[in-house]
Amino acid sequence: MTEGSRRERTIRTRDRDAIIQSLRAGVVPRRGHHHVQVGRADEVEAVMRDLERVADGGSAIRFIIGEYGSGKTFFLFLVRSIALEKGLVTAHGDLAPDRRLHATGGQARSLYAELMANLATRTKPDGGAVASVVERFVTSALKQARTEGAPVEEVVHERLDELSNLPGGYDFAEVVAAYWRGHETGDDGLQSDAVRWLRGEFTTKTDARKALGVRTIVDDDNVYERLKLFARFVRLAGYGGLVVAWDELVNLYKLGSGIARRNNYEQLLRIVNDSLQGASVGLGFLLGGTPELLMDPRKGLYSYEALRSRLEENRFAGDGYKDLTGPVIHLANLSQEELYLLLEKLRDVYASGDPEAHLVPDDALRAFMVHCSERIGDAYFRTPRNTIKAFLDLLAVLDQNPEASWEELVGRVQVGREENPDLRPLEDEEAASGSEDVGLDDGRGEDDELASFTL
Repeated sequence: MTEGSRRERTIRTRDRDAIIQSLRAGVVPRRGHHHVQVGRADEVEAVMRDLERVADGGSAIRFIIGEYGSGKTFFLFLVRSIALEKGLVTAHGDLAPDRRLHATGGQARSLYAELMANLATRTKPDGGAVASVVERFVTSALKQARTEGAPVEEVVHERLDELSNLPGGYDFAEVVAAYWRGHETGDDGLQSDAVRWLRGEFTTKTDARKALGVRTIVDDDNVYERLKLFARFVRLAGYGGLVVAWDELVNLYKLGSGIARRNNYEQLLRIVNDSLQGASVGLGFLLGGTPELLMDPRKGLYSYEALRSRLEENRFAGDGYKDLTGPVIHLANLSQEELYLLLEKLRDVYASGDPEAHLVPDDALRAFMVHCSERIGDAYFRTPRNTIKAFLDLLAVLDQNPEASWEELVGRVQVGREENPDLRPLEDEEAASGSEDVGLDDGRGEDDELASFTL
């Protein structure tokens, strides 16, 4: 290998460390996904068409459905990184007992606040980008004002007119205008209050009126409307649109109260209808879940007939045929061949992209897979989170103990079979639930985190 090609393949230390540390902890890395990506070209291509539609001012929604351990969370992270590269803004959050789509005790506002805290752009991929988006809007208004020779304030209000006519849009526009006034006068406090309002951090209307002169705040009743407004706003700021990723959707399935679950499914139906009908502008949704969440006739999305009719699989698909144009994408499990390729990539990442620094030969990869197969059967490649963690632990020992023999260490590898916590009985939680918004399981079972990387 020439010196030039070696430099070209080198993996940045920041990416290398993020990948290794995350996978050894059993979670999805936040950067460097392309270094461990294998397969799933058709699924990625289908979602990329969705991103293009959003960037063109349209709308889209996808339910990413896969068995526990099939790589849903990794897929969501990968699509988010692609969206950022295409000039879109992304926001992601996990549904949890205190964060859901519909509630009466602040849980929906908490979900919105989580999304805004994780708002990301290409230049701020790790979140916290609300202020950057507003600043970009102000900067573009300044440029337009100079070009047209018009007062800046007049340009700001003219551009915000599009929002003022939408539900909740007047106060939204007033808050953005308040940020501009703070920018113009050097009032950092006013700018900070405007960003706090946009993030959903005001908890009382009195505080919002005192700080910004507006009479509304983000609350449980208007979260979806605020997301639609924010999607339009990011387009005014010069971005393509907004992509919202929700993981841990199983927390809706686990709601012990049938009323609370139905209310959340109704809100989800509203989002599905708007997305499929093109009623939203520049807004896309990605939602991760398991087959039980989708198809359980008693508690799953299929238990709500209106959702079932929109999400049911094409009856002509199956038996080797697939349809990736519907709102649901079913992720297949990792194959043995794909896991072998993944182990090769992980070995390369550990060596920072330098083949001469590989800690184990190809024979070690095969021996490792045979050992895992003998321990837990085909689960080692179908739900391989523990398998991958064990492989990286093996590399870590070899790295720190050059005298060690991989042949000896492979036989010591301990790999456990993973169980899907989504399938635990819910009857106990139901019996304990006494109102619409209680009765939630405390477990965070849906997120398969890294699980697999078949992409």
